[in-house]
Amino acid sequence: MKKIAILTSGGDAPGMNAAIRSVTRTAIQKGWQVFGVRDGFQGLIEGKLTEMDSRDVAGIIQRGGTFLGSARCEEFKTEMGRRKALRSLNENEIEGLVVIGGNGSQSGSHTFSQMGFPVVGVASTIDNDLVGSDITIGVDTALNIALEAIDRLKVTGSSHQRAFLIEVMGRNCGYLALMSAIAGGAETVAIPEIDTDPDEIAHILSRAYERGKSHAIVVVAEGAKYNATKLAEFFEKHQERVGFALRVSVLGHIQRGGTPSASDRILASRLGAGAVDCLERGEYGVLVGWINGKVKTTPLKEVVGKIKKIDLELFELARKLD
Repeated sequence: MKKIAILTSGGDAPGMNAAIRSVTRTAIQKGWQVFGVRDGFQGLIEGKLTEMDSRDVAGIIQRGGTFLGSARCEEFKTEMGRRKALRSLNENEIEGLVVIGGNGSQSGSHTFSQMGFPVVGVASTIDNDLVGSDITIGVDTALNIALEAIDRLKVTGSSHQRAFLIEVMGRNCGYLALMSAIAGGAETVAIPEIDTDPDEIAHILSRAYERGKSHAIVVVAEGAKYNATKLAEFFEKHQERVGFALRVSVLGHIQRGGTPSASDRILASRLGAGAVDCLERGEYGVLVGWINGKVKTTPLKEVVGKIKKIDLELFELARKLD
């Protein structure tokens, strides 16, 4: 193998740049040429490939997001789109591809692998819902951003005797919500994995008010049955049951835009180097992830179309600590 390409796809995650840097420099040390693909699979279809050297990835390890860019690509879901992408790789004599991203991105990786092209995925998503990695690139940073928001909202909540419904990202996985609720000392948490009754949340808030607390925090996963907006609508009709004045704060993409933490930079560097090692030894069609404290690989066929389950014992812990 002498020529490889790297692309980032799907939602950006803090630490993606560190992974790009790691792949690039590890491959160059092996004497390979490295090409960066702009704008994900869409850029691959359009032939947006540029050769990169070590200097091109200098000074990016501390930057959030992805300097290669990312884009959703409906065309890649079609056979013609995939054939265009494969043609682009072949025209540039690319022999291997590293795809840095989450579930949707790795579905694309798997598709390429089934077409016979050497592909290795790198686990990167703030949702931490990817099978094949205990923790994924971007999670630690996103979690700390959510935690900082919770801490700040506690301060203003205490000043005005308010409760805050804080909605965090995570799609259909409640990991970020659950972990930030525990770390932030929230009164309760709503996640997609467990149906949460608004009446129960109202009771918890009312109990906190009666105990004389100056504020209350409810962390809500965006994919929960009752997201922050729906809960706010419910509580607006039942204000007397809550006691606190209620406010909603949706963190949204703020969680994606942070400077990557030391943990994410190190994880990304290790997984990126691991991806190059896979290509060198001819291990294709796999996801490189972090399992039991080590860089490990999982076949992409065991990854795609699945959502990693969270440890529900942590939900019970969150309820005990309210």
